[in-house]
Amino acid sequence: MKPLLLTNALMMNEDRRYQGDLLIVDGRIEKIAAAIPARTTWNVRDLAGKWLLPGMIDDQVHFREPGLMHKGTIASESRAAVMGGITSYMEMPNVSPPTTTRLALEGKFQRAAEGSLANYSFYFGATNDNLEELKALPADAACGVKVFMGASTGNMLVDDERILEAIFQHAPGLVATHCEDTPTIKRNEALWRERYGEQIPAAEHAAIRSVEACLLSSSRAVALAKKHGTRLHVLHITTADELALFEPAPTLEALRRKTITAEACIHHLYFNQDDYAALGHRLKCNPSVKGQEHQRALWQAVKTGVIDIIATDHAPHLLAEKQNDYFSAPSGLPLVQHALPALLDMCARGIFTPELIVRKTSHAVAERFQIKDRGYIREGYWADLAVINPWKRASIEGSNIAYKCGWSPFEGHTLQGGVVESTLVNGHLVWDGESVAEGIYGQALAFNR
Repeated sequence: MKPLLLTNALMMNEDRRYQGDLLIVDGRIEKIAAAIPARTTWNVRDLAGKWLLPGMIDDQVHFREPGLMHKGTIASESRAAVMGGITSYMEMPNVSPPTTTRLALEGKFQRAAEGSLANYSFYFGATNDNLEELKALPADAACGVKVFMGASTGNMLVDDERILEAIFQHAPGLVATHCEDTPTIKRNEALWRERYGEQIPAAEHAAIRSVEACLLSSSRAVALAKKHGTRLHVLHITTADELALFEPAPTLEALRRKTITAEACIHHLYFNQDDYAALGHRLKCNPSVKGQEHQRALWQAVKTGVIDIIATDHAPHLLAEKQNDYFSAPSGLPLVQHALPALLDMCARGIFTPELIVRKTSHAVAERFQIKDRGYIREGYWADLAVINPWKRASIEGSNIAYKCGWSPFEGHTLQGGVVESTLVNGHLVWDGESVAEGIYGQALAFNR
């Protein structure tokens, strides 16, 4: 691979903007300077007028492989991810068979090595009956241990209190939790079924997967983490009420001191309960998209550092499945291709700044998961980069949706904040704005643990 010189880029990194050149050698950032003289043996790309960002590291995706590959595969969904400026991802264990043994975990890494266009790692799934397998897992063998403290896709609920205590006590590395209280949800489902039968309106999902269900479970997770000194990351926070459980970290230095962190997802930031009217079950996800007051509270929490990370929870389902009645329509949305453009659209509307988005989607993820040599534009780090053209708009149409499932909740939207013009993974140009470089695969993430 020839050295690649990127010139005249407006870099956004570590809460700063600065103009300059960046040289990539053997997949890593060799030099950053105001001006780097080009050599005839180098490839050169002029990025005048463009932004250069660290690629997004998505700490929560469901790529559906193995077992659910009619909905998505590692190859198809990582392709969509790099088109959206995502250069690394961490994938969830609720596939078929689930990733609940070290052998199954190894199998997913092998699949990714042969098909993932982005860098990758995988969660080990905790269950009611694999505690000894979990204890034997090296801390750097997986990005984290996933605990479903609420039932969702895949039926991996951990509801044995004795086992839950032991997971928080013995889990290697970081514990990531899906927090919804299943008994509360079951009671709500019974009440709403009495009112509507099987034809529950889509917007009622916000009440069934309720604020109370989220708060009960998140509170339990935080209490367990404090009791056992667990490194806890609570996924996809959706309510204003839960935010009081977490301490603000307005800077990366403050984040490094936290043992308990929280995440918000793009769809809970971009959409609110009013959007069910247009999207119906296409907006159905767990935990649910809730009212505007919760959406605005999440915006503020991102700004203050109560929310540390922004992710996608990309979870494709077939559109035909989404058109079923309430109890049959599955929960989850395809999001990786449009998450970063949607966040930039929110910047254009004055809700966030690009520097803040970079911190929440790249720097903070690398810090929290202790990822080695990624997440920043720094000399010596891997060249995982997204080039943004801020002068273009991203029009989401059926013809340009890359997901295997073929649809997006953003379809019909024109996002104002810019487009991902190109993406580099380990120094390779994998997306040039028109086509994907097939056959250039990412690497397994390494961790400083």
